[in-house]
Amino acid sequence: MELDQIDFQILRLLTENSRIQWKDLGEQIHMSGQAVGNRIKKLEESGVIKAYSLIIDEMKVGLSYTAFVIIHMKTTNHMAFIDFIKERKEVVEAHRISGAGCYHLKLKVTAQDQLNLFLDKLLAYGNYSLNVSIQEVKQGSPLSAALP
Repeated sequence: MELDQIDFQILRLLTENSRIQWKDLGEQIHMSGQAVGNRIKKLEESGVIKAYSLIIDEMKVGLSYTAFVIIHMKTTNHMAFIDFIKERKEVVEAHRISGAGCYHLKLKVTAQDQLNLFLDKLLAYGNYSLNVSIQEVKQGSPLSAALP
């Protein structure tokens, strides 16, 4: 699917508020709500829009710690490791990376004890380096960097 300026405007507005009414969105880009709805359906069907999400205040639900872990694998059997991290609720993001390390994980935990238990289990797959976040400075959508 080839995206045009209107599609990018719709995506930008949806990233700001995914619950916006199609009519209200249409008013902002000078289209009818029905026309906007049709474009959104095409964006969903083509896979450009994969899902809608909810942003919560993690501190208010007890997720007090954010940690970033770089994994240096001991083995070439990465599937066992991938299966492990897919099952772990602490792992909120996982990326295979180039450069120093093999994988970069972002973890959210309620306490240091939970982090320590996870790290102990992680040693079965490789060594790691750990960074703990002390303050979130910016949170945003990757779409904002891609929009014209």
